Amino acid sequence: MRLHVLEVAAFGPYPRRETVDFDALGIDGLFLLHGDTGAGKTTLLDAVAFALFGKVPGARNEAKRLRCDYADPADPTEVALELTVQGHRLRIARTPEYQRPKTRGTGFTKQNAKASLTWVGDAPSGQSPEGLSRIDEIARTVERLVGMTAEQFFQVVLLPQGEFARFLRSDTDERQKLLEKLFGTERFGQIEAWFANRRQDSWRKLEARQQDTRALVARLAQAAGADPGEEQSEQDWLAEVTAAAAAELAGTVAAEQEAQAGRERADAVLGERTALAERVRRVVRARAELAEVEAAAADRARWAEELAQARRAVPVQAAQRVLARIERELAEAAESATGARAGLARFDESIVDSEVDRLRELAAGHRESAGELAGLVAEAGRQLADRQRLVQVETEAEQARRQVKQHTEALGTLPERLRAARTALDAAREAAARLDGVAARRAELAALRTDARRLPAAATAAERAADAHRQAVDEHQEARDRRQLLRQRRLDGMAAELAEGLRSGESCPVCGGTEHPAPAGAVADRVRAEDERAAEVAEARTAERRDETLRAAQQAAQELAALRERLGDNEIDALETAFGAAEAELRAATAAKATVGAKVGAVAELEAEAERLREKLAAAEQQVAVLGAEQATLTDTIDARADRLEVARGEHPDVAARRQHLLDFAAAVETLAQARGALAEARRRVAEQRRELAEAVSAAGFADVPTALAAVRPEAKFAEVQRRLREFDDREAAARSVLAELAEVSPDTEVDLTEPREAARLARQAAEAAVARARAAADRKRQVDELAGRLSHALAELAPVQAAHSELAALADVVNGRGQNSRKMSLRSYVLAARLEEVAEAATHRLRRMSQGRYAFVHSDVAGPRGTRGGLGLDVLDEYSGQQRPAKTLSGGESFLASLSLALGLADVVAAETGGAVLDTLFVDEGFGTLDADTLDLVMDTLDELRAGGRVVGLVSHVEELRTRIPTRLRVRKARTGSTLEITV
Repeated sequence: MRLHVLEVAAFGPYPRRETVDFDALGIDGLFLLHGDTGAGKTTLLDAVAFALFGKVPGARNEAKRLRCDYADPADPTEVALELTVQGHRLRIARTPEYQRPKTRGTGFTKQNAKASLTWVGDAPSGQSPEGLSRIDEIARTVERLVGMTAEQFFQVVLLPQGEFARFLRSDTDERQKLLEKLFGTERFGQIEAWFANRRQDSWRKLEARQQDTRALVARLAQAAGADPGEEQSEQDWLAEVTAAAAAELAGTVAAEQEAQAGRERADAVLGERTALAERVRRVVRARAELAEVEAAAADRARWAEELAQARRAVPVQAAQRVLARIERELAEAAESATGARAGLARFDESIVDSEVDRLRELAAGHRESAGELAGLVAEAGRQLADRQRLVQVETEAEQARRQVKQHTEALGTLPERLRAARTALDAAREAAARLDGVAARRAELAALRTDARRLPAAATAAERAADAHRQAVDEHQEARDRRQLLRQRRLDGMAAELAEGLRSGESCPVCGGTEHPAPAGAVADRVRAEDERAAEVAEARTAERRDETLRAAQQAAQELAALRERLGDNEIDALETAFGAAEAELRAATAAKATVGAKVGAVAELEAEAERLREKLAAAEQQVAVLGAEQATLTDTIDARADRLEVARGEHPDVAARRQHLLDFAAAVETLAQARGALAEARRRVAEQRRELAEAVSAAGFADVPTALAAVRPEAKFAEVQRRLREFDDREAAARSVLAELAEVSPDTEVDLTEPREAARLARQAAEAAVARARAAADRKRQVDELAGRLSHALAELAPVQAAHSELAALADVVNGRGQNSRKMSLRSYVLAARLEEVAEAATHRLRRMSQGRYAFVHSDVAGPRGTRGGLGLDVLDEYSGQQRPAKTLSGGESFLASLSLALGLADVVAAETGGAVLDTLFVDEGFGTLDADTLDLVMDTLDELRAGGRVVGLVSHVEELRTRIPTRLRVRKARTGSTLEITV
């Protein structure tokens, strides 16, 4: 990376635009940057850093005061840097955030930060030739091209000797912080945290599996009714309880089968006796049913004759109904003919008795006359419409003349109203201009006020959470003590617990003997295995409660600290007062802004109203002219049409009335003709139906119509008689069928069911009890088998989890500097120690040259005092004395040589770490005043080696001798009005 041109404007102490031509300064590869203290030498280095990364090194970036106080308020602040990196030349320009004067009105406003990147020549592959304008995109592009972060660049390119002198004298923690920034070892810290988290997660999973396993053991012991022995393995105990459950099931199944067989035998005897009793009952019932059926024989014959007559009378009834309907139609036709005759008599009574054909001829003639008047009816309608339109036109013409007068008067008042509305709009806009600033202030005060109100509750919550955590710690300790006490008490009473399980003739689980001459006696309040397991569960629950309350207490404390940090020195009363003032000011500004839209609308509405009035005036004037012409035309048309219509209407009010009279006359004639034809047809059908009725009576075998109709039965009565006949037939057939089926059964046979019923009841109860015992045994065996399978599976899965957790815990201890880690160095410290060793080796090469072979850096990974972790020790070996001593014992000049060597060595290592980026421009800041002449010569020789490789080295120093040694100089001159630059080549 090589710098070409740097431009600063209104930046730092430089009020005007200043240009640094690095190409001119780097002709000899070495130049001197000098000037008075506070003139702005370091600001030029800050400008390079700001152009590349948008920030400056150290505390100066936190102050965020980059704008020059001497600059003209109208001049913008800008830094531009042109450089070549990885073969691509580019120009970067940045403007920091600062306060600038408002373009309108008084006061200042915020100028937002902005940046631009322009390619000088061809753009790299994948980059836009037009360059970049987004700050985040420029940051990613610069970091990718340079190959290092801003912190690495500050240490590698800008070599501040004072910081490296402090690095030599610092302790392990301070060195670690600097090296972590330079070499980006955060990922190794993340690895350490990852291992710690994984170990914690693994422990939780292991604990959960162990808890599940203990729960399964307890459930299986409850289901099997037997606890595992102290010396008995889980697998042996599982085999024992499953075998016992299987044996119990086999015994209950055999008993159930025997009871079921007895029940089947008793049921068979009872079934035979019950079947015989049922056959006897059926025979007795069939004989009684047959006697009842034979007693009703006379009624059945009468019912059958009644049904036969009713069936023959059905056709007679149907013919009679048709005759009645046709007679009603005849009466209706006669009534219609009478009405039609009266309707025609109203028009002309002389033709009401005419023949049907004559009537139809008269109707056709009247309709033809009405058709001839159809055209004149339409013309009469137009005549009426034209007369109505003429009245309407006269009214509209008068109204249009009035509108012309009104619009003319309204246009005369608009100019003055429009001027007043525009004045009010300008006043509202000016009042609303302050709204954004007031709203921002009010929002800030509202957030602070909310935090202040939350502070007491947050403090109370933090105190309560701390109290809850302390109480949870006490409860956990009490649960642990109780669990340990119960375990000890159980161990004390273990002999009595083992003695309970001893059986005569069975082996002792301790000594193996089958004789037990003196078993231990029972112990009062003996602790059992389930008591100890319950205590373990209680301890685990209190431990979870302790962890939960710890997290809650930490979170509450963090929230309280965040609230206090945001509030600072602000008090609630002052915040309430300030917020009330800001609220009132905001309401006033908001009200002003709210009226702007309405006032803009009012001005626009007045302008639109003027335009509408002009349009309406023109339209009204045009309408007056159009309506006058239409009035004259209508008058002429009405006069020309009046004579024809007068002749056509005759004696009627108008032509339409005359035409309607002809049509009504024709309709009355046609109605009478149709009524007379329908009456004749009805009379013919009545005579014909009466003949058909007489034939139906004769065919059915009745004397006359009343006799036939008397034989008709209602449908419900007919169905009821049929049902009775079918019921008696079915009863007789069923009774005879039963007697034929059971001909060998005597109705006098007696059957006793009491004794077989009691035997069957007792057998059934015995079978049900056996089934219940077998089902209980089966359920118990199924539960035991299921729990035993789950426990076996859980034990099989628990073993690899325990092994994996042990392995992970050991590895996490090694990564975090514990356990088998003999050096007691964490992974991050180990990596930093390796990097520091590389830096010490590279720096020793420089230091030996500049100290004439006397000094060399020595890296040490020995742990510090009082258990302090090692790995970052850095001492100096003095070849003159052969002794190794701390770097802080070096003199001022020796410290400069050591720190410069360390800085150059660090630059080489970091450059290699970031991909071997070529750093063609370096700056060395101060420290030369502590050197004697010979040592200064050695330092200059070292710097000559740097520029011999094509690098440009800039020295920042006050030393007068360097001005004579280095002809190319960049001088910074300080004045009351700001600093300026002067290049000497």
